Amino acid sequence: MRDGAWMHALVERLYPLCRSITGNGVRATLDIIGEHIPLDRHEVPTGTQVFDWTVPQEWNIRDAWIADADGKRVVDFAESNLHVVGYSVPVSATMSLAELRPHLHTLPDRPSWVPYRTSYYSPAWGFCLAQETLDALPEGDYEVRIDSTLADGHLSYGEHVVPGQVADEVIVSCHICHPSLANDNLAGVAVAIALAKALVNPWYTYRFLFMPGTIGAITWLARNDVDRVKHGVVLACAGDRGDLTYKRSRRGDAEIDRVLAHVLRDRPHRILDFSPYGYDERQFCSPGFNLGVGSLTRTPYAGYPEYHTSADNPDFVSPAAMEDTLAVLREAFAVLDRNRRYTNLSPYGEPQLGKRGLYDSLGGRSDAKQAQMAMLWVLNLSDGDHDLLDITRRSGLEFDAVAAAADALRDAGLVAG
Repeated sequence: MRDGAWMHALVERLYPLCRSITGNGVRATLDIIGEHIPLDRHEVPTGTQVFDWTVPQEWNIRDAWIADADGKRVVDFAESNLHVVGYSVPVSATMSLAELRPHLHTLPDRPSWVPYRTSYYSPAWGFCLAQETLDALPEGDYEVRIDSTLADGHLSYGEHVVPGQVADEVIVSCHICHPSLANDNLAGVAVAIALAKALVNPWYTYRFLFMPGTIGAITWLARNDVDRVKHGVVLACAGDRGDLTYKRSRRGDAEIDRVLAHVLRDRPHRILDFSPYGYDERQFCSPGFNLGVGSLTRTPYAGYPEYHTSADNPDFVSPAAMEDTLAVLREAFAVLDRNRRYTNLSPYGEPQLGKRGLYDSLGGRSDAKQAQMAMLWVLNLSDGDHDLLDITRRSGLEFDAVAAAADALRDAGLVAG
């Protein structure tokens, strides 16, 4: 099965699960991820202090509905878990439509779509429904039931590590707290799994994080030594048909920022400056950490009408788009793994390449001129201040040619790094 096909099948399988920032839906999601890649699972108890936040009570829901006077369910959690406001407290009551209306959420400009709403940190309840459904409800009394629990429990997250040749880490972070939203967040989860499976003996150690948004990232940061984190990407909205969008880290010129700009240069794309709004890049890039972590999406959050609605379903996600996102990340990490700063060990004048067999190695190659120029550029800019991406940009050569030249010069004892 092609990567796009099985990633899309995984999105379809995960789609019905009712996820939130805690609860059994998150655990069920981690169970399925764990069928594809090994996971280290973590359960952090309610009440745990994580910087300025506290791990909340765990929320679980079994059923919910609004029924008319004849007992017919006019809104039913069993049909879509978007119908219930996330973290709704339990409710069992009969009330008039007028009393019920303040608890109902719709999208008047998209009358057939159901919105996604949550109430994580304040006790509240509500239902989400299509505007056309609400418009069809007659006045009268309705039975309202939300069979949910808010109780001490745990926040759950998972990690998958691909060991590298060095202990320095690259993190890839996905949020797993949204219910039936296919692009935001399930496409990113599927692409991350495919990426983890594709990495073989990388230079860096790659750590994949599957955790609830905001509170999950803050919890992970509070529980881990981040000094080993050198680069990272927050991955979301990875399957819509829009062009790729990269949002720079807070630093603006971190190595991951330059790598993604390089990889995306010949594709339709957008590059955005950092802002403290969006996904968990804002946690990794908070001033106390200021990690080199950017965000890769296709159409960014809130940038497409289907965002946080029932229209963000598996049909909205394209297997080809997920394959394209995966390809860009694979290329980006291949560049990141090879990018180095070298020091010229023979910096006084141009070293003699012929006596070291470096010119002979180019004989008969169709790209001999490019390879020769790459060696000269690497020698000239290997001053400890320029990395191979800098040399690629200055020379106008391909990164692969520059990296290959650096390898040859290192093997010949002319550069070190």
